[in-house]
Amino acid sequence: MTAPRAKRRTEPASPREQRRLSQLDLGRNQLLDAAEVVFGRRGFHEASIKEIAELAEFSVGSVYSFFENKDDLFRQLFARRGHEFMPLMRQLLRDETETMSARERLHRLVDLQIDYFRRHPRFGRLYLRFSGPALQIGDRLADEAVVANFHEAMELQTELFVAGQRAGEFQSGDPTALARLFSGLVGAFQAVDPAVISDEPTPQESMTLTEFHAIVDRAFCVASD
Repeated sequence: MTAPRAKRRTEPASPREQRRLSQLDLGRNQLLDAAEVVFGRRGFHEASIKEIAELAEFSVGSVYSFFENKDDLFRQLFARRGHEFMPLMRQLLRDETETMSARERLHRLVDLQIDYFRRHPRFGRLYLRFSGPALQIGDRLADEAVVANFHEAMELQTELFVAGQRAGEFQSGDPTALARLFSGLVGAFQAVDPAVISDEPTPQESMTLTEFHAIVDRAFCVASD
């Protein structure tokens, strides 16, 4: 009988390989950052790989060592932000170690979504331009990258509304419809949030976040005694 072959151990990457991978990751993210700016400013059809490459200080040819084409670049910038955001949302809404009420989680979710766009305003503008609470994406090119995250987000929010209704904290109504309405309200606030849509250093707010929280509370929560 032939002796079993020993499992090959995976050797850690050499310092040189680690530097190479780090440089690749840096270059990819720089191109995605530039793509957020150009796509958000010019739209998909008017944007060019050349303009994105120049903004990131890459040659046009080098872009294709990271992305297949402009469509792939567009999809990947949505995918990158989704990979960052969804774990934060899962942790907030499914962390059983937290003792927050459903109402508190709803307001924390408002803060999470608005803060994420404020920290990444270029992506926020792009998302608002090409997407929305009903997943109506103008160019239809981001669908593959965001549809799974969108449906998971709706499922998480629906679970939150179910829990809140059972606890007597939320208004009655179809939880799925309420989850969609909630996303619509948040999207509407983001669309007028100067921290996302304005380049002015001290933009004028048309509605404060505190005022928006009050609207969310009146729309979905049962009035406290």
